[in-house]
Amino acid sequence: MKSLLRLAFVTVCFSSASCFAQQDYPNRPIRMIVPYPPGGPTDIMGRLTAEVLTKRLGQTVVVDNRGGAATAIGAEMAARSPADGYTVLVSSETTFAVTPALKDKLPYHPERDFAPISLLTTQPYVLAVSPTLPAISVSQLVAYAKANPGKLSYGSAGTGSANHLAGEMFKHVAGIDILHVPYKGNGPAIIDLVGGQIGLMLGSISSLYPQASAKKLRLLAVASAKRSGAAPEIPTFTESGMPGYQVSGWNCLVAPRGTPQHIIKRLNAETVTGFNQPDVLERLRKQSIDPAAGTPEQLAAHIKSEFARYSKLIKAVGLTAE
Repeated sequence: MKSLLRLAFVTVCFSSASCFAQQDYPNRPIRMIVPYPPGGPTDIMGRLTAEVLTKRLGQTVVVDNRGGAATAIGAEMAARSPADGYTVLVSSETTFAVTPALKDKLPYHPERDFAPISLLTTQPYVLAVSPTLPAISVSQLVAYAKANPGKLSYGSAGTGSANHLAGEMFKHVAGIDILHVPYKGNGPAIIDLVGGQIGLMLGSISSLYPQASAKKLRLLAVASAKRSGAAPEIPTFTESGMPGYQVSGWNCLVAPRGTPQHIIKRLNAETVTGFNQPDVLERLRKQSIDPAAGTPEQLAAHIKSEFARYSKLIKAVGLTAE
């Protein structure tokens, strides 16, 4: 009888401690690693996610920008962080689909090293050119590039990034010779595009449309099946004589593998609820970004599907790690 009572006491204490630990999370600030420099689309999404979770969790979520190596630097840092719920990663298709499909050796593994929390958003890519270029349509740009082989350059967030692949796909489909210039993130590439140091760039509509609205860039086409509701004046690639060219970006939230399930569930629930609030939905709508928050299982399936898709595209255009 004494042994049974002792076992019952220990069980109650353990359950109480476990419940308390679950209720106690989070009890200090959370670090959110964004593997890009400030200013790019994933940084923008990371800051929105940090704002949402700060409000929902009652603890400050601090964005830590760790750009470079096509997101591998920040991704590795997140993967090697303690799996205690106080480090999370907001990143993109580059981290989880494009770079893994392009490179055999990475300092992280997109599935083994991370616990999915939620997909966040999706958005189409657009083709942006410097106003210094004499092209106001895709056909004019292609004609200019063919008349000046090797003289036109395009920027990306880095070798192996999603918009690097988008640029190579554009070269392949259009049959043009343009130079790839890799940067340590979209932000620096956009700065040089505005300044005329590079001629064009393919990137998310949320990062490039504000510059176009300010007449600092010219947007020639949107890489989606139909025109963007936020920018209906921009024709699709299909309308521009390049059918089938479709590229979209996405962002997601993950934690280091081994993060306790009750923390994953809490972060997922608060993310889904937060991203469905009217004010957040309105902010996304104004930037032509589609909300996509869902379950960890849906994110895991999405990553696998995108990895397979990008592997096929990389093989088709013959892209290799430089």
